[in-house]
Amino acid sequence: MSATTLPAPIRRRLPLNLIGGWEVGLLIFMTLLYIAGVFINPKFFGQTDAFSAILRDTARFGVMAAGMTFVIVNKDLDLSVGSTYGLVATVFSLAFSSSYYDLGIGPSLIAAVAAGLAVGLVNGFFVTYLRVPSFITTLTMLFIGRGLVLGLTGGKTISFSEKAASNGAWSFSIGETNGLGFNNQILIFIAVTIVGMIVLAKTRWGYETYATGGNELAATYAGIPTRRVRIRGYVLSALSATLAGLMAVAQDKGITSQYGQGAELIVIASVIVGGASILGGRGRLLGGALGAVLVTLIDKVLREGIPMTRMVKVGKVEMPVQGMAQLPPGAVPAFLGLILLVAVLIEPWIIRRNVFPRLWARLNGRPLPPIIEVGGVAIEGAQTKGSSASDRSMRASGPIGRFLARRDAAAILLAVALWLVGLYLRPDFWGSIDNSFNLMLSFTEVGLLAIGMTYVVANGDIDLSVGSILALSAATCAFLMKQLGFDPWTAVFIAMLAGAAAGLVNAALTVGFGLPAFVATLGMFYMARGIGAWMTAGRQLSSFPEAFNLLGRKLIDILTYFGIDPAPGTLLYDIAAALSVQTIFMVVVAILAGIVLAKTPFGQMIYATGGNRRASEYAGINTGRVRAISLVFSALCAASAGVIYVAFLRSFNPSAGQLRELDAIAAVIIGGGSIFGGYGTVLGALAGAAVIALIRALLSLQLILSNGQSFVMPQHWVNVFIGLILIIAVVGDIWLRQNDALASLRQFLLPRRKPGAKTHA
Repeated sequence: MSATTLPAPIRRRLPLNLIGGWEVGLLIFMTLLYIAGVFINPKFFGQTDAFSAILRDTARFGVMAAGMTFVIVNKDLDLSVGSTYGLVATVFSLAFSSSYYDLGIGPSLIAAVAAGLAVGLVNGFFVTYLRVPSFITTLTMLFIGRGLVLGLTGGKTISFSEKAASNGAWSFSIGETNGLGFNNQILIFIAVTIVGMIVLAKTRWGYETYATGGNELAATYAGIPTRRVRIRGYVLSALSATLAGLMAVAQDKGITSQYGQGAELIVIASVIVGGASILGGRGRLLGGALGAVLVTLIDKVLREGIPMTRMVKVGKVEMPVQGMAQLPPGAVPAFLGLILLVAVLIEPWIIRRNVFPRLWARLNGRPLPPIIEVGGVAIEGAQTKGSSASDRSMRASGPIGRFLARRDAAAILLAVALWLVGLYLRPDFWGSIDNSFNLMLSFTEVGLLAIGMTYVVANGDIDLSVGSILALSAATCAFLMKQLGFDPWTAVFIAMLAGAAAGLVNAALTVGFGLPAFVATLGMFYMARGIGAWMTAGRQLSSFPEAFNLLGRKLIDILTYFGIDPAPGTLLYDIAAALSVQTIFMVVVAILAGIVLAKTPFGQMIYATGGNRRASEYAGINTGRVRAISLVFSALCAASAGVIYVAFLRSFNPSAGQLRELDAIAAVIIGGGSIFGGYGTVLGALAGAAVIALIRALLSLQLILSNGQSFVMPQHWVNVFIGLILIIAVVGDIWLRQNDALASLRQFLLPRRKPGAKTHA
């Protein structure tokens, strides 16, 4: 009797479109991390309701991660979810609170949802139809949203706990604990995750999303409406943030002006940690949900601290005192920024290179599986294109014509116009020498950042970390002098080294590991500021040596310090009393940087790299080295601005440099730089920085009204104006400079002359 061959047993596999090995690994890692938390802090993690508390705090981030997953799988990014979260909560609170509009629960919810939906539609429209890079669009929306939250709340807390208890209690119950002992927000988190998993994995929406993120051009050829798919992703992301904001309001029965700040980092890190690829086309919604739980768990482990007992001597008696050893402020965002960078690197360097399968095959003597080819990142946007505007600049004749054809001419003329507006509004104040040089002081910080940013933007990259590097270097310098007793010049040198180190990390991640510059510098955006706050324990430091403070003083103070000051009343004395040291330093840096960029081979390499990187490499240019040097130079400019900041204010504040990255990017784009690379001048960047400084000065100018009263624009609204100016400048660069929309409009409006038609005198 011949032996019969039995069929091999069927192996059941996981439904890989819903769950895979990545999610299983996350569950194992979370279990180990929770066990570590129990050993570190048994008083918190050892309690039965600890996991419920973690899930409650995760719920809002998990809901936002559901929408963000659609965006990232689309090969886009949404940096505005934190501001959307805060804006929605603010709109609802203003509408519902009896101290403001005192509307019912229904109209308040409609207003909040409308605000969130508007943000999603605006993001999608600008990214798809106006072709503004997603990180610029959503970064601008982040700052505009944050400015709106501060402006609408006036920096105050809005509370409506009494009205919530009597009116609309059914809607506020989602923030309460139910009869089963856990918060109702957890149920919403689970429901959103399940629905999102099914939509992304089992419906046409999901297939279109994966196809668009995997290869947008091929998806378009296949008949998929990729624009609509990408807009849909932004709308889903905004609506998820809307739901999360309403969940937060339901729990807190009020808001603060800091609502949603920093939430975008947690949400993006959650989705990337959950296995989604920043290169698009890859990711599962369950992974994003588990990533949110993991990031929140890490946050809890870091924040809760370690129980400790220390002995305190009271008189002659030593008494044990129970306490908690906690990490200082700034440690958590620094760790989260590091987690984001590590998670982003896992996909291209571990998964796509098949590291573990190849290692297993090598150990077992089997053929090595192939390495998955890593394609380009569409999120970086197109390269600079030639335009008729460039052709006109080459054909321009005469000094005026050549000036008007320059890309930075508009910024220079706008700066002059703004100056004249200020002179018209307040001639008694605006035209004085003291006011002029006070404007120069506020201009110097943005000017230094803009000089370094010009090199980066001309390369086709972006540096979102300059404001945080400013804070890191300022914190380093202040900490070394105040806490460790370093002499000023050693402290300045080490602070510059700290800034250079941050720039080197940016360069290594961007050039060495191939990350998009905005992703690498976004991680540094959080890490540098977190490390600076960690170093100073979140405190303000002051009382530095006078020799150091001279870096932020007028020239006359230095001359007096060394005993060589001119006699009062002379022209030299008046000039020295008006000029500041930091202004002189910025002018010197600007002249040197401008000469290098405009007149040396290295400057031409920068323009070539930004104009067409591949063609530059074929021409023998080491584009990686050019980009790396530019990123380090940008960091050094930010570091020098940080040192000057401490010397000028004679103190360090952990909020140093906040929102300055937006000012620097706006200054370069307003000054004629292109967000796609290939253009930019130091003169134009300084003119753009002057526009920013003048707008801030005009908005803070005290105007005397006809009735004798005065009016000053609240500073909360300034960042809204700066954000609007940035997005207008970027859209203008794309459509007026690169696509020459005005010429197309002229051709459309003016009838074309028929061939052979005669003209009449």
